[in-house]
Amino acid sequence: MEEEKPRKSLRPFIILALVLSLIAAVFGLYAWRNSFFATTDDAEIDGNLYTIAAQISGRVDQVLVDDNQHVSAGQTLVQLDGRDQQVAILKAEAGQAQATAELAQDTAQVAETQAGVTQAQSDYERFSSVNPHATTAQQVDAATEAIQSAKARLAAAQAAVQSGQANLAAAGAALADARLQLSYTRILAPAAGHVAMKSVQPGNVVAAGTAMMSVVSDDVWVTANYKETQLAGIRLGAAATISVDAVPGVTFKAKVDSIQYGTGAVFSLLPAQNATGNYIKVIQRIPVKLLFTGDDIQKYMLAPGMSVEPSIRVKP
Repeated sequence: MEEEKPRKSLRPFIILALVLSLIAAVFGLYAWRNSFFATTDDAEIDGNLYTIAAQISGRVDQVLVDDNQHVSAGQTLVQLDGRDQQVAILKAEAGQAQATAELAQDTAQVAETQAGVTQAQSDYERFSSVNPHATTAQQVDAATEAIQSAKARLAAAQAAVQSGQANLAAAGAALADARLQLSYTRILAPAAGHVAMKSVQPGNVVAAGTAMMSVVSDDVWVTANYKETQLAGIRLGAAATISVDAVPGVTFKAKVDSIQYGTGAVFSLLPAQNATGNYIKVIQRIPVKLLFTGDDIQKYMLAPGMSVEPSIRVKP
């Protein structure tokens, strides 16, 4: 009797078929999702970085903040020695007081000379109104000369007043400048944010323009570099979701704020040139700005430079 051959098991084929089906389903799901969303991993969080520098030269009196400390807009970060500026204010105030006194004196002189002109005109009219036989030509000529002399003194006094007004304005400008220079000794935070890269210490002598620290603004957004072939479905105001590598398991809501008019390569320090004719087409990337729309970002540390993965809905 002929022995039966053992039947081959179908389990490996079934497992292979299930694995292939699973792979096909994953790829199908990925393709379906990509038809509704535009995604990229070439994206990061951006924000305003303020370089804090002195506007005048001086010695650092106090440094009132530490690295990574949160500061409010207008908070004092560094205090420079302001004694020189305070002396300048005192000098400017003295100059303004002197200019004020001189102008008052010149104004009084105008009133006095105006009274002289009035008196001279009165004398002239009196001599002119009487009987010509009762006055001499010499008296009339003297009265006329007195009027002209009084008017000349009045003109000189008025010119002095104009000069005094100019001097007073200059003194006021000098005082305002001295006060402005004093205000520069208090270096303030331009916006709310966190201190970074602090390099200044009390006692340092700094020059105008010397960078002392940076302030990283609390306002952050996402700059996502999408392929130019993905832009067709991206619209301003479109809803988006953001996954941040530093905050796993949390999805942030956002929206498309703007799209840059130019590729990243155009604004690089060395833009690509094609003068040789050896052209290879490379898909360019366009920066898209996304704004967070939820308040939950305040709960997490989202700092410029962090890697993110945005997904923009391209179909309703």
